[in-house]
This record gives sequence, C-alpha cells and structure tokens, in this order.
Amino acid sequence: MLIQTLKTLFHRDLNRLKREFELYRNEEIIWHTEKGIANSAGNLCLHLVGNLNTYIGAELGKTGYIRHRELEFSLKDIPRIELIEQVEKTITVVENVLNTLTNEQLDNEYPILIFDEKTTTGYLLVHLTTHLAYHLGQINYHRRLLDLH
Repeated sequence: MLIQTLKTLFHRDLNRLKREFELYRNEEIIWHTEKGIANSAGNLCLHLVGNLNTYIGAELGKTGYIRHRELEFSLKDIPRIELIEQVEKTITVVENVLNTLTNEQLDNEYPILIFDEKTTTGYLLVHLTTHLAYHLGQINYHRRLLDLH
C-alpha cells in the first residue's frame, strides 16, 4: 500500500514540477531571484532532480548517478526544455526503482545516514515526497510572484 502511495505522490508532484516550468511565460524569470528569495526556481528544480536521483536512483536503484550538489545552486540559465527533460528522466528513474521495491525493503534500514540517526527506507521515501512538495510550492509561488509579463 505504501509503495503505491509513494508512486502516486511522486508521479503527481514530478508532473506538477514539469508543468510549473511549462507555465513560465518569461523563461528568464526561471533563474531570477528577488530580495528575500534565496533560490531561483531553476536552482530548486536542479536540487530536486539531484536529490531524487541520489537517494532513490543511485542508492536504491544502483543507477550510477553521481551528485554534484554545489552545482544545483550555482548553475544558471539552463534552458527550460533541459530542465523539463531532467524532470522527465527523474520521473522514469523514480518509477523504475519504486516498481522494484518490496514492503520488506521499506522496513529495512536505509543504507546511508541522512539525518542524525538511521531511518527506514520507507521513512526516507516519505520524507522525499514532502521535500519535493515543499520545493514545488516554492517554485509555484516564485512563478506566480515574479512571472508577471
């Protein structure tokens, strides 16, 4: 049951992430920051892609993905279409990995330490859905606040 719920939430919110970038009228605004807004929507997208490809793809799916976290916040001006393509690839990775998981694996300890103490794989996957939703909300607000033209 939890696996199906996770699949549904990741699918829904990663497609919403893709849609947010399709809705920007002015592509340059994707990389814009304003006073009090530390990260652009583009950088948040790169962060989400890196996060999910690391903790789901590389760790659980053994995809070989190598994360460059510092670039998630320093790269700029990547075309919208490339961001959308990265999200689409991430959707595939997440779906493929979740399709291989068992309920028993969800109860197992997640292989690497992420927080102050070890967690189960299920706990970490639930955390990743809330992390995605949190930044998705920020991107939505960024678009509605700054993409006025």
